[in-house]
Order: sequence, then C-alpha cells, then structure tokens
Amino acid sequence: MFIKKFFLNVYAESQITTVVNSGTVDSGTAVVLDNAVRAVYSKEIEFKAMPNMRFLQFATIKTELGVEPGLTINMLTYDNLKMGGALTEGVRMSTQALSSSMKQITVGERGNAISVSELTLKSAFDDVMATASTLLARDMALVLDCELRDTLLNGLTNTIYARKSDGTKVSDRSGMDKTCTLSVATIKDAVEILATNNAPKFDGNYYVCFVHPHQSRTLRDDPAWIEASKYGAPDQLFTGEIGRIDDVRFIETTLMTNGAAPVDDPAYDATLANIDPDGTPDSGDEFNIYKAVIFGENTYGLAIALPVELRDNGVTDFGREHGLAWYAIWGAGILHDNYGVVIETA
Repeated sequence: MFIKKFFLNVYAESQITTVVNSGTVDSGTAVVLDNAVRAVYSKEIEFKAMPNMRFLQFATIKTELGVEPGLTINMLTYDNLKMGGALTEGVRMSTQALSSSMKQITVGERGNAISVSELTLKSAFDDVMATASTLLARDMALVLDCELRDTLLNGLTNTIYARKSDGTKVSDRSGMDKTCTLSVATIKDAVEILATNNAPKFDGNYYVCFVHPHQSRTLRDDPAWIEASKYGAPDQLFTGEIGRIDDVRFIETTLMTNGAAPVDDPAYDATLANIDPDGTPDSGDEFNIYKAVIFGENTYGLAIALPVELRDNGVTDFGREHGLAWYAIWGAGILHDNYGVVIETA
C-alpha cells in the first residue's frame, strides 16, 4: 500500500510540474498538457512491400568462376547432327564434323551500401544495423531479379503482340490498340513459336510465362485458366505461381516492365507509356504497354564468381561512422535466344 501511494504521489507531482512549466488554460475550464503526452514507438518494424525473387528460380546457374580466375565464363554448346538414315551394302558411311559454339557470360561487381552514425546507433529506439541488413538483402534481391528480367526481355529474338478483341493478329507495336490485352490465343501463338524452335520444356512438361498482375487479370476470366490451388497433380508450386493454361505455368510479378508504373518504379519503361495509335493527343485512345515473357529451359544463365556477402567498412572517422554493404560478383546472359518469346499487350 505504501509503494502504491508513493508512486501516485510522484505521478501527481510530475503532472503539477508539467502544468506549471508548459500547461495552457483553455477558457478557464480545462488544462491542456502539451508536453505530458508522449509518443510511443512500437518495436515492430514495418517494411514497404516489394516483389520477391521470381526470375532466379528458372536461371541456369554456373559457378565455375568461383574456382577459376577470369571475368568471363564460356559455355560450350553443340549443334545437332545432320540426320542419318538407311545404309547401302558395300558403301562406306560418310562422316560429318562436329559443330559447336561458345556462349559467354561476363561478370562484374554488384553492390549497395548504407552508413549510420555512432550517435544514431546509441540513440535510436530500434536495432538500426539489423534493419539496415534487412533492407540491403531486399535491395540485392531486387537488383538480381531486375537484371535477370532485362536479360530475358532484351536478349530474345522473338517478339509478338497481343491480338485485338476481335481476334485480329497484330504484326508490330504500331498496330496495337487498347483492346490488345493478353488472351489465351496470344499465349498459344507464343507456344507455337517455342514448339517450332524446339525449345525444351522444364522437366519436359511445361513452359513458364512471367506476367504483370494487369495482364493476368484478363486471363483469369478465361475458361481455360486453372488456378494454382486447383491443380489436379501434386506439382511443386514456384514462387509467385498463380495458375496454368495447358502446358504453360504463369508467374506473376510487378517487375514486368510497363508504361503505367510510377516513374521511380523499377518496372517503369518510358518507351511503353502513353502509346497513341492515331497520333492525336487527348483523343482517348492512348494506352500503356505491358511486357510479358514466355520461355523454356536453359534460356538464360547466371554466372557467379563471388556469392553475395554482407560487408562492413571497418572503423571510419574514429568510430563515429559505421557502414554496411552487400557485395557480389555475378553476370547474366542469354544462352539460347530462340527459346523464349516477348509478348507486348495493352
């Protein structure tokens, strides 16, 4: 009882002191305690949402540079033989030379860093360095996924354009309009190209298609669409997988380049923004283009010379400044430029 009364007295004295020092009187009826109200900060940290890594799970990863010196990894590929056939008794078989080519992936340094002062570390209410390491890890994932995305979109030789709402095929970007949304017919057009080029399927069963949520919205309404949660076979779902159509499995990500994203968004591409078919400003037919990509196995690769590391920069300014960075040496490249198709839609 004595302890409880003691704390009540201390609390009352603190309130009186506050009133004397900083309180204001409101019309003589109430006392407003300006400095008596204290902001309380949660220890839980909330981060802005960002895409998880999607493209890495389908890359062909090479790590020879980790044990051999150099900045370029050369991958040897052999062309198919000319087809053999029936033999004639007494006639010797003619031989043919092996034909091969080298695929090169050049690696380089990648990284990002932050710095905080000793004063911040001592006075902050949360663990600043732990938060910084989390942000650096998220940044590394974004950098790697964007690089793999750009490798695909810029390195493939095949590009098709979504059909119009009446089913009309479009041969180039200038022929597109607002009705050229992603449809099952366009997906089948892309699959036709991949099959014609003998692009190998993943596990021999399926192609993979990366789409923006805006594109997948139109596909979900089609009867051919199968939600990932309703697969009849117990397939292992990939990160970001949302469904399939026939032998194509779809991965959804906001990193797919388009003209509708904010200018500071990693998915924004100014060349895809405000496409005007008739060239007349403000005529109401302007639209933004979204890119999707569909591909088979061994389409692109990632060469890693040094895996990602978290590094500090030691003692600087007599210990008054602390730095933290992620650092890696890697490179991405196309292995087979005809194993994928870029799709442009409205």
